[in-house]
Amino acid sequence: MNPARQIYYKEYLARSPAEALKAAVRGSRATRARLNGEALLLAGIDAPHVISWGTHPDGREYLFMAAAPGAGIDHWLQQAFSAREGESLRLRRLLLQALGTFIGRVHATGFVHGDLRPGNVLAAQTQDLFRFTLIDNERNTRKTPTPGRLLLRNLMQLNMLPLEDLSRTDRMRFFRAWRRQMRDLSPVEAKILAAEAYRWALQRMRARGQS
Repeated sequence: MNPARQIYYKEYLARSPAEALKAAVRGSRATRARLNGEALLLAGIDAPHVISWGTHPDGREYLFMAAAPGAGIDHWLQQAFSAREGESLRLRRLLLQALGTFIGRVHATGFVHGDLRPGNVLAAQTQDLFRFTLIDNERNTRKTPTPGRLLLRNLMQLNMLPLEDLSRTDRMRFFRAWRRQMRDLSPVEAKILAAEAYRWALQRMRARGQS
């Protein structure tokens, strides 16, 4: 990261011998990240703008991207708006409603993020408005209609914050805003997704000793 020029450099290392085979079939991780980011931008969803890309002599690929504004959702909930009173509480609620609307729009457009952990959604604040950017898009998919199991996984990933940082009321505030964008889901389907995402997230956090 170059703070002065607001440029972010990312290098893609081979993670296993199977990486070359996957790249031959699906495209390299760097290529997927670039193309998936472009697809989001074409759909009106913010993602980092790729400035240039290439390959080192030893085969390592890299991207230079414009740094995305803001900080991860986990930062906002755990630090900036951690107080549950006054202005902090008001902004926390606005953030969760706006986040639900944004993720709902992403999903309604057919996109599913490959790893929708809170740190991979950046939020930038301008007074009472929040603008979101999706990062680490190399494993994204786009399918219409969006498979329920993929929606469930994304919702679970966003729920991976302890109850002290994200209360049940917080989660429902997000989910109601998300649901309003997902008009093809029946009320029963939506309730099942919400309940299962919450249950799965708590189960995983308990297994990791995080809840």
